[in-house]
Amino acid sequence: MQFRTESSFGVKFKFATTMNEQNSSPHKWRIFIVDDHPLIRIGLITRITEEKDLVVCGEATDGPKALSAIPKACPDLVIVDLSLRSGSGMELIKDLVIQVPKVKIVVLSMHDEMIYAERAIKAGARAYVMKQNTSQQVVTAIRRVLEGKVFISEKVMAAIASKLGKGMGDSSPLERLSDRELQAFELMGQGLSSTEIAETLHVSIKTVQMYFTRAKAKFGVSSGKELLRESLRWHDVTRP
Repeated sequence: MQFRTESSFGVKFKFATTMNEQNSSPHKWRIFIVDDHPLIRIGLITRITEEKDLVVCGEATDGPKALSAIPKACPDLVIVDLSLRSGSGMELIKDLVIQVPKVKIVVLSMHDEMIYAERAIKAGARAYVMKQNTSQQVVTAIRRVLEGKVFISEKVMAAIASKLGKGMGDSSPLERLSDRELQAFELMGQGLSSTEIAETLHVSIKTVQMYFTRAKAKFGVSSGKELLRESLRWHDVTRP
């Protein structure tokens, strides 16, 4: 059985809703999309449904909605954006690994793969694709992951390989930041206050202050102004 859904742009898509349909037709891999940009979702749905053996079974704009809808949609694979209006894509990956461990995860993000790809793979994703890449590369990543493989760029693979055998003392301050500390550091560089960062990450202001205290130690700076300077410099360099 299928139902139609209409986006805010008036574009209609068909989503497979039950496994009964799969039993009465050639097998199709079920894909669920988590992204808060309507145009990105529309583009992904359009491209994925061009593949005869792939079907989009649902979509969500943030982490909480995704966690609620994914168990019901029964996808084989979830495409996750790291930047979501509500909740963190990285935390969503970790939650999915615990709550629906059989689901495979592909990250599609605008964030620099050299900083985030390894973190995403460690969190439980099986592929990392930059949004500026072609839609064909997204399909290639989906197929590679469905085959049980990992999909990352050669540049990221080389960077990970170069770290083997190195101790934490050889890593950069950014690499030593935890996922949450990096999120707070990034939001600081975007001009958000501690209160706004706490609301975005759904934590207390004291927790945000703890993130910054740890970040200052890892960057070797003693004041909030110095940490802000580092964050602004990093944000300017990595901004798409």
